[in-house]
This record gives sequence, structure tokens and C-alpha cells, in this order.
Amino acid sequence: MAQKQTFSSFADMIQQSETPVLVDFYAQWCGPCRIMANILDVVKGQAGDDLMVVKIDTEKYPQIASQWQIEALPTVVLFKDGQPLDRIEGVMQPDELLARLRQRLQAATTA
Repeated sequence: MAQKQTFSSFADMIQQSETPVLVDFYAQWCGPCRIMANILDVVKGQAGDDLMVVKIDTEKYPQIASQWQIEALPTVVLFKDGQPLDRIEGVMQPDELLARLRQRLQAATTA
């Protein structure tokens, strides 16, 4: 499950995390975002401590959404060592999302 956290800056959070960070850019009014929230709970449950899931409300943090050119909701971005590895717009099934994340992380580790 995604946890509410406070951080000094978004950049610090993604750069200083010892685990990959999956950022869910969402808005309260977005129906598909609510579906994606449930999917991310499943993904986090399966990934455990190997993945941090963070939710960014684009209405509360428009500067972060703008910086990462978030134009569609929901959008999830996978970061490792402060760098984006993957970007997914829209809803994806938990098993499909988890397989894609693992593939991207594996490719980043062997590169």
C-alpha cells in the first residue's frame, strides 16, 4: 500500500531512495486513478520492500507534474537512482504491471 510521506523535495526522495520508486501521478477526481490505486496496492504487496510506491496528487503538486510532463492520468513513472526507467499512462493489470517493472529493473541492473 502506498504510504503518505513527507519529503524535503521530490528530487531528494527519488535520488536518495535505496529502492526503486514507483510514482503514481493522480488526481482525486480521476476515476481510472482510483482503479490504479487498487492495482498499485496489489503490486506493492507482491513487490514488498523491493519497491517504494509514492502517490503525487497533480492538483496539489502541479509543479512536479509539469516538471515530469504529466499530461494524462493516471501516469506512473518508475525511478531508480533518481533516473526515470519507465513511464506508463493509463491503467494496467497488476501482473502485467509487475512483470513490466521487473523487466525494466532487470535491464537497468544488467546495463
